[in-house]
Amino acid sequence: MFRLLDKMDKTRAENISPVVLAFIGDAVYSLFVREKLVFSSDYKTGELNKLATKEVNAAAQASFVKEIMPLLTEEEVAVYKRARNAKKATKSKSASVAEYNMSTGFEAVLGYLYILGEYDRINNLLNKGNDL
Repeated sequence: MFRLLDKMDKTRAENISPVVLAFIGDAVYSLFVREKLVFSSDYKTGELNKLATKEVNAAAQASFVKEIMPLLTEEEVAVYKRARNAKKATKSKSASVAEYNMSTGFEAVLGYLYILGEYDRINNLLNKGNDL
């Protein structure tokens, strides 16, 4: 996974809008899923895109976050809840409000960890606690 050239200090990261953290986390998760698909298959781009779309959507992310919730630290749960409960400018076209809110929380946790430079933690969570 690509890495930031510099890390953000925790105080500054904690003051970033949770929706902005979700914006970054969405990209982090999308890259993770695409990378996983490329490394595990030899599909052409059209099929890869279909498979990625199945995983990178609010409903799938809501389901995934339920699985990893027990792995989150108190700090990560706080970021998750702040983003889940935040006012959002848009709504999901293909997921319930609850699923969309959960996916926003999940993405915010990834964004938060990413800007802190916690790449090993991201990999641990995305691999559901299984070290690779």
